[in-house]
Amino acid sequence: MTDFELAVCSEMVFTELPLLERVRRIDDLGFAVEIWSWHDKDLEALAATGAKFTSMTGYLHGDLIDPTSADEVVRTAELSIKAADTLGVSRLNLHTAELVGGQAARPRHRTTGEMWLTAMRTLERLGDLGAEAGVQFCVENLNTIVDHPGVPLAGAKDTLALIEGVAHPNVKMMLDLYHAQIGEGNLIELVRRCGDAIGEIQVADVPGRCEPGTGEIHYPAIAKALRDIGFTGTVGMEAWASQDSEAALGAFRAAFT
Repeated sequence: MTDFELAVCSEMVFTELPLLERVRRIDDLGFAVEIWSWHDKDLEALAATGAKFTSMTGYLHGDLIDPTSADEVVRTAELSIKAADTLGVSRLNLHTAELVGGQAARPRHRTTGEMWLTAMRTLERLGDLGAEAGVQFCVENLNTIVDHPGVPLAGAKDTLALIEGVAHPNVKMMLDLYHAQIGEGNLIELVRRCGDAIGEIQVADVPGRCEPGTGEIHYPAIAKALRDIGFTGTVGMEAWASQDSEAALGAFRAAFT
């Protein structure tokens, strides 16, 4: 038995199958389901699978840290809230800058005070939207070394500072431990430090971004740290299957059971 709700990103496993079949397989195996983008998917068909969906992208365009495009983040977040209602999703994922194909749409390699202030003001607006709609916006930390160069305020330390600075109950942290291991390490202390700021945990192993047990992170120790701080929320596997997808999901469950 696990103390957490376990979810699996349908974009990264059973990739030989159409998306609806992936969702059904994940659901049949007893996991909740997560998706990335929603605008390119048949949401009604996804809802008809009967699966539980726990998170998806919470905006389409714009940079949280840029005063010239922050309004676009908010505008498309409103659209995301409507889409989330179709699937019953209560957690919407954000990044500090727009990603296109996983890369920063407008790379920035220097952080300014204006970026900090703009991000906090924008998150306050999103928090109010979330409170009205009954959803939570979660800012995901990213690594800029391997996967997402040019994204400012992307590290777990900076993401946590934003969340604590805004101090809004509908704005939390999507603590991605794969990204944190590459960028910062010291994961157990990071989990303890983030504490109540965590909205969801995302996991994959390093290197390779595959399921727990394929790399250097000892996820059973992470699971214990999460229990120690009283976390009982969602842990999402955002990872590729190293070989067999069903076996990968089994390894994920074992690490958190």
